[in-house]
Amino acid sequence: MLVTVDVIINKPKELVWNAITDIENSDAMISSIITLNVLHKPSQGLDGLKWEETREMFGKEAKETMWITDSADNKYYCTRAENHGSVYITKLSVNDNENGTLLSMSFNGIAQTQTAKILSFLMSPFIKKSIKKALTSDLQDIKMFVEKG
Repeated sequence: MLVTVDVIINKPKELVWNAITDIENSDAMISSIITLNVLHKPSQGLDGLKWEETREMFGKEAKETMWITDSADNKYYCTRAENHGSVYITKLSVNDNENGTLLSMSFNGIAQTQTAKILSFLMSPFIKKSIKKALTSDLQDIKMFVEKG
């Protein structure tokens, strides 16, 4: 189940990149993040950065362990999380735009177990709508944070 959203941020790409890669302080930028704890910080770059994040999701607190699997400076990074019989891959990317920066976020939930596959099939329309709403909210929070300066 792939969901993609994007937003134009009226600031240069480098400023947006600096904000979205400051994972340790994401809870100050994204309103749905309640707490964030870095578990592993690589000696250089983003790949391998691992953290535990508690968010409000569907009116409840949800805790996920996430890590960066792939990145290219000032272009994109991909995260991975595994829970409830599924693998969750998220990609954030920045691209120059005539009005500033196009920030895109894609989320793909891949069911691994039979139970997760059945639930995904049955609940897909509801889940997809909820995920799109959550991603859009995150991007709007990032936009407000970066544009405030």
